[in-house]
Amino acid sequence: MRKQTTAINTPFVRPDVYGALAVPIYNNVSFEFKDAQEMSDAFCNRIKAPDYARIANPTVTQFEQRVKALTGADHVTAFNSGMAAISTALLAVVAQGKNVVTSRHLFGNTLALISGTLLRLGVKPRLRDLTNLEAVEQAIDEQTACVFLEIVTNPQLEVADLKAIADIAHKKGVPLIADSTVIPFTETNLKALGVDVEVVSSTKYISGGGTSLGGLIIDYGTFPQINQRVKYDLLINLGVYMTPQTAYMQTLGLETLDVRYQRHAANTLQLAKDLSEIPAIHRVNYIGLPDNPYYNLAQQQFGSTAGAMLTIDLESKNACFRFMNRLKLIHRATNLFDNRTLAIHPASTIFGLFPERQLEQMDVRQTTIRLSVGLESPEDLLLDIQQALKLDDL
Repeated sequence: MRKQTTAINTPFVRPDVYGALAVPIYNNVSFEFKDAQEMSDAFCNRIKAPDYARIANPTVTQFEQRVKALTGADHVTAFNSGMAAISTALLAVVAQGKNVVTSRHLFGNTLALISGTLLRLGVKPRLRDLTNLEAVEQAIDEQTACVFLEIVTNPQLEVADLKAIADIAHKKGVPLIADSTVIPFTETNLKALGVDVEVVSSTKYISGGGTSLGGLIIDYGTFPQINQRVKYDLLINLGVYMTPQTAYMQTLGLETLDVRYQRHAANTLQLAKDLSEIPAIHRVNYIGLPDNPYYNLAQQQFGSTAGAMLTIDLESKNACFRFMNRLKLIHRATNLFDNRTLAIHPASTIFGLFPERQLEQMDVRQTTIRLSVGLESPEDLLLDIQQALKLDDL
C-alpha cells in the first residue's frame, strides 16, 4: 500500500471489541489480566499486552504501529514531546566520559541539552561543521557515543550529507541519530541513507494544527542496544511516555499528513519565489529554491519537496520587529508546521538567552525572521507580507 493508504488503514494490534474504525481512547491507567501467568508474561515482555499506562497504552501503541508501518522501522516509541524523544535517544547511547559529535547549528534547546545538561553529567559535546566531512571523521574517536544532527537545521536551513556522515560513523562503530522534524518521514527514506535512529517532534506536521505535544523515536534496529535501553530502562524510569489523548489526536493528524504536507510544501515554494522578488527583503533562505547552496543535496536526500520553513532577512533587528508588529494575517507565535502561518524572530526568542558571540558562532542573525508556512492561500500570505513591508519607516 502507498503511504497515504497505510496511514489510514494500519490494523489495530488487537481488534477493538466494538469494531471501532477510529482508534479508541483508552483513558485509563491499569489493565486487568485473566490470571497471574498472563500478568507475569505482560510485565516481563513475553506477550504483547499493556501492563501500566506509563509504559504502554493501547491508543499510544496503535499510533506507534502506524508510524512503524509508514517508516519500516524495527521499533517506534512515542513520547510526550519532541525534546523528550531527543533526550531519551541521547541518554540511550551516552555515558560519563563519552562525547557526542554534533553541530552548533541546532535548535536552541537541543544545543542546550547537549552542551549544558549532558555536559554536567560528564558527556562532552564536540561541536563541528558537519558539512566538512574531514572534520567529522577527525572528531569521532573510541569515546564517541553518537553523531547527532538535524537533517535540515533550524533556523539556519543547513543540509549535511547524511550518507557520507553515516558511512564515516559506521566505519567507527558509531550510530547516526538524526532529528528529521523539518521533512516528514512520509517523504524520506533515511534508513537508506544510513540513519540509525530518527527523532521527531510530532507536535509539528503530525499533530495537524498544533493540537498537541509529542515526540517519536524511530529506530531502524542497526544498533539493538539503543531500543533495549529506550524500552526497558529510560521509558520505564523517566516517565516520558505519550498520553492516550495525544496519541488519539496525532493518529488523526497522521491520517491527513500527506495531504496537508503537500500543500504546506507547495505554499512554501511559491511564497519563497515571490519573496525573492521583493527588494526590501535582503535574503530568502529556502532549500527548495534552485539557487540555494543545499538545493541539489536536499533534492537527492529528501525528494522533490523541501519542507515548510523558510527565513527572510531584513536590514536590522528593529526592521524585523516593526515588520512583525504590522503582520495582520500571519501569526506571531512559536511552533512549526501548524495549519496557520507563524512568524518568529529566533535571535530574540528561541535563542534569546544565548550571548551575542555564541549567536554569531551558531549563525543565528538578528536580521532573520523564521516563517513556518501554513495552509492558507499563498496569495493572501504574500499580500500580508507586502503590506507589512511597504510602510516608509521600514
